[in-house]
Parts: sequence; C-alpha cells; structure tokens
Amino acid sequence: MELEHFFQCPYCWEDISMIFDASVHHQTYIEDCEVCCNPIEVSPTFEQGELIAFDAQSIEQ
Repeated sequence: MELEHFFQCPYCWEDISMIFDASVHHQTYIEDCEVCCNPIEVSPTFEQGELIAFDAQSIEQ
C-alpha cells in the first residue's frame, strides 16, 4: 500500500511530497528535495496503513 505525504523541505521550505510504502512499519532513509535537490532524512512510521509519525530533517554537512 502506497501513501503520498506532503511536507515542507527543511532547506527551501517549499511544499513537497513523497510516496511511502505504508506496509513497512518504520522507515528511515535519505531522499533529495524535488525543488532544491538537497538531501533530506525522512522517517515515517505507519500503523495499520495509517501514518502516525513523520520527521524530515536536513543532513548536516
């Protein structure tokens, strides 16, 4: 089950979206912003296909 989630980029503050696999309870990975191309560490948590927690942080360089 895929779920699209909208949030603000921690670098450019633009609204962006990412599609997550809601069948995986907790995920952490790095994906580039579709606007400014900076790396974002995203950590969504799902329970029974529902997003219950989400964090998006800039990567310290």
